[in-house]
Amino acid sequence: MPLVKMSPLLAKAKEGKYAVGSFSVANMEMVLGVLKAVEETKSPAILQIAEVRLKQSPLEVIGPLMVAAAKNCSMPVAVHFDHGKTFEKIGQALDIGFTSVMFDGSHLPFEENAQTTAKVNELAKKYNADCEGEIGCVGGSEDGSENIAINCTAPDEAKKFAELSNVDALAVAIGNAHGNYKQTPKLRFDILEQTASMVDVPLVLHGGTGILPDDFRKCIQLGIHKINIATATFDSVELNARNAYENGEIKGYYDLQAAEVEGAYKNAMKHIEIFGCAGKGTL
Repeated sequence: MPLVKMSPLLAKAKEGKYAVGSFSVANMEMVLGVLKAVEETKSPAILQIAEVRLKQSPLEVIGPLMVAAAKNCSMPVAVHFDHGKTFEKIGQALDIGFTSVMFDGSHLPFEENAQTTAKVNELAKKYNADCEGEIGCVGGSEDGSENIAINCTAPDEAKKFAELSNVDALAVAIGNAHGNYKQTPKLRFDILEQTASMVDVPLVLHGGTGILPDDFRKCIQLGIHKINIATATFDSVELNARNAYENGEIKGYYDLQAAEVEGAYKNAMKHIEIFGCAGKGTL
């Protein structure tokens, strides 16, 4: 199966009432672990990296790896640039072959966010790629460096934003936050349901780490069809490697590499089951 765009994956997910996992990766081991789960479960998936993570994983290094891995997977896999902040890096991702990009203008005034997202969408379309936007403000931050307050999406603004920006997917804020939650989040399902009834494009849930399985499933029923998983992947990889050391299973570098792959694999398997996308890897 060749590298695919995000939009057909999400269109099928919307029709089938499931969600596609969009897994953040930081190295080759995470890519291999996620795609091992994807192959095993015959699922669609999205590999992604956020702009804030490029300090540790330079785009010119990790990007071609992600694209090559997707091209060599037997299941449909899109490659996504998440939380893009600059036209420079968004353009670089598109040049590398990413099939979708997100502009995160959630910190901007509404009109500026919509206008800038529309410009990013125009750029993406020149590459035959998709574009995701965000309305409202998901709490926390991608790298954990800020404690950004949650500002829930206003459904009427979401409708207007989707029309002005013409995005292919829209991230909403319903009480979700990036990073590890200090307590179980109380999601605003009422806002999600109203937004989904007013917006035609697939909706996206960021900050998936720590949300309860039943809450994930309810979000999917109410209109979420792309779910971002980042911190849970990083935590699972680190924990699996730590446990392998403690259990005396690591005798050298390649044992460590295998433990990292396994950590990413376990996390992807868990979320694929919750999201209901197993066996849906055909277009």
